[in-house]
Amino acid sequence: MSTVFNINKGVNRPIEFKGFKAQYIIYLAVGMVSLLLLFAILYVCGFNIYLCLAIIVPAGIGLVVTIQRLSKKYGEHGLLKKIAQKRLPGSVRSHSRKIFLQLKDTAK
Repeated sequence: MSTVFNINKGVNRPIEFKGFKAQYIIYLAVGMVSLLLLFAILYVCGFNIYLCLAIIVPAGIGLVVTIQRLSKKYGEHGLLKKIAQKRLPGSVRSHSRKIFLQLKDTAK
């Protein structure tokens, strides 16, 4: 009994898996692997299995909901553009015209 997952990819379209687009698939995979490792560490440290599940299951649900919300809101490249936009300065100030004079001299 095997399950087959279809990955929808058309021409010039991003990879999409169960509503997750492009890099969000990787974010979800990394998050799930980290939750699996956290569960293993907690279990090996001697925590009760129900306590481990009480921590991991809500964290997993929260991860899926958050990644799905980001995928729908920002799309394929939107989140990266938003991060890049935060790194841009609001304005550029120059207290002297020295740089413009240097540019004029190099143009000759």
